[in-house]
Amino acid sequence: MASKKISIVILTWNCLAYTKNCLNSITSTKEVDYEIIVVDNGSVDGTVDYLRSLDNIKLIENPKNVGFVAGNNQAIRQTKDTDILLLNNDVLITDSKWLKKLQQTAYSSEKIGIVGCRLLDGRGRLLHAGTYMPVPTYWGQQIGSGQIDINQCKRVREVEGVVGACMYIKREVIDKVGLLDEAYFSYFEDSDYCLKAKLAGFKTVCDGRVKLIHFENTSTKKNKKDFSAMFQESRRIFISKWDDYFHNRYETEVMWHSWIAANTGYAVSSRHLILALDSLGVYVRFGYVYGIEEPPNQHLLLNDIRKRKKRLSIPQVVYGQGDVFYKNSGKYKIGFSMLEVDGIPKEWVDQANLLDEIWVPSNFNKLTFANSGVRKPIKVMPLGVDPDFFNPSITSFLDVPQFVFLSVFEWIERKAPEVLLRAYSRAFAGRDDVVLILKILNTNPTIRVESEIERILASEFQRPPIIVMLNKSIPDYQMGALYRSANCFVLPTRGEGWCLPALEAMACGLPVIVTNWGPQTDFLTNQNGFPINVKKLVPAKSNNPYFQGFNWAEPDESHLIELMRYVYHNYDKAKEKGWRASEEVLSRFTWEHSAQAIKDRLLTIERNLVSKV
Repeated sequence: MASKKISIVILTWNCLAYTKNCLNSITSTKEVDYEIIVVDNGSVDGTVDYLRSLDNIKLIENPKNVGFVAGNNQAIRQTKDTDILLLNNDVLITDSKWLKKLQQTAYSSEKIGIVGCRLLDGRGRLLHAGTYMPVPTYWGQQIGSGQIDINQCKRVREVEGVVGACMYIKREVIDKVGLLDEAYFSYFEDSDYCLKAKLAGFKTVCDGRVKLIHFENTSTKKNKKDFSAMFQESRRIFISKWDDYFHNRYETEVMWHSWIAANTGYAVSSRHLILALDSLGVYVRFGYVYGIEEPPNQHLLLNDIRKRKKRLSIPQVVYGQGDVFYKNSGKYKIGFSMLEVDGIPKEWVDQANLLDEIWVPSNFNKLTFANSGVRKPIKVMPLGVDPDFFNPSITSFLDVPQFVFLSVFEWIERKAPEVLLRAYSRAFAGRDDVVLILKILNTNPTIRVESEIERILASEFQRPPIIVMLNKSIPDYQMGALYRSANCFVLPTRGEGWCLPALEAMACGLPVIVTNWGPQTDFLTNQNGFPINVKKLVPAKSNNPYFQGFNWAEPDESHLIELMRYVYHNYDKAKEKGWRASEEVLSRFTWEHSAQAIKDRLLTIERNLVSKV
């Protein structure tokens, strides 16, 4: 661990109250050697007189506002051999070891050159956990901005950039890269510097362990400056410098046919896969598989990707049910699908055999597709979770004093809600300190879920408590907080395409009780969870015509009762499995792992196509 002195550089331009709060909060900083250099850019509100009265800072006075970039450079030029910490005067320090942690991270690897942290606004919402530039709009985005703080993004991870509101820069980066680019007056200079550092061989990381409060753009607002004009001019400069870099960073490309605006399984996973592919240098072009154009969504980069031109000369992936494989018209055709039963329909098989290869998320799907007659190569491309939002550090969503069993499912026969309800009511008595929380989606207007629950439990007399969350919308990023509110996740499903809720719960460190059949057998074992025995395979009962003629699994209700009782009475041992599950999932089943597998396959296809020319 380095003990290099740190120069904290702060710019002021009026906003005296914020400056006082910032400087006062820094005094709590412990266990690190630092100095404070303040550059005033022509304040007229008493800020200069206040700064002159302080004996614990070095003050540089400018008669006018020379800009954020030039002002910071003035201070950096006054330093020698120290590391630099750029800090906005509207930041409030809330952790006495913030600077020590940032320095620890900076020197944890010689490859790390710049370190940022999580920034929250005054209301407790996340503002920043790293940045990235969407192509081609270059409208810089702060990761997590606007989200409720649930301890997301708390790990130390590499990012494309961090904001200059809190930016730790090692001295060797400054020696090699130089100062901030004064072509920018303000804005985009931080992204520019992180990219220059990357080209010089240094990584930029966000240390999510550090959380500070940032009131954001206070100088611009207080001094009534046109934020838009400054932003747009800096954006123009940034594009002129970096447009070629961003386009050249892509190593390969793919035409992705699916949908992304809905909350269905394919759309949700498609969003994650596209974003992960882009971050790994895969240029994704998007086509809406069920029409000409899908409605836009709230994610800027995804909307930028939607607008990219279509190309037929690159590998095309149709990610959806096998009945839409025929929409693949590319030079190299790939179908990516799954099904919840032990086979796929002849229509899917016929369409699959017209493609070049098939992707499925699990070995279970690979076997069922092959056994159904798919003759083309079948590759397993597992799906994943986002480790920044599904991990044991996520804050609990609910405050329930009892032992909580949680289940998340759609009210359909395939999810076996009656098996779960009967097993729970027979496993526990009213005196047991337990509760079952059911987060249920019901899209069938003819079904009244509350009445169905009463019907199923009519003959059960113990009736331990049940909380029903019916059609309650929870943002994707907050689902981890719901899992962390529970002690155990349980789902006696009869069939799954991938069983994402079980994987997410495992990532959050929960003991998981799920049927031992289907895709989840790729990640759920007796060592990291509690698989429910399968009583037998039975003909699938469903309105889905693609299930007709195939089987799904009937979970063993007696074994489910046994497992629920075991987890309740032996929770310390069950938690050990939960922790083991989290470690395994986060090391093997993230969206980055999924995207890397896809990218590797695309590069192989590309090489093979070139070799045949």
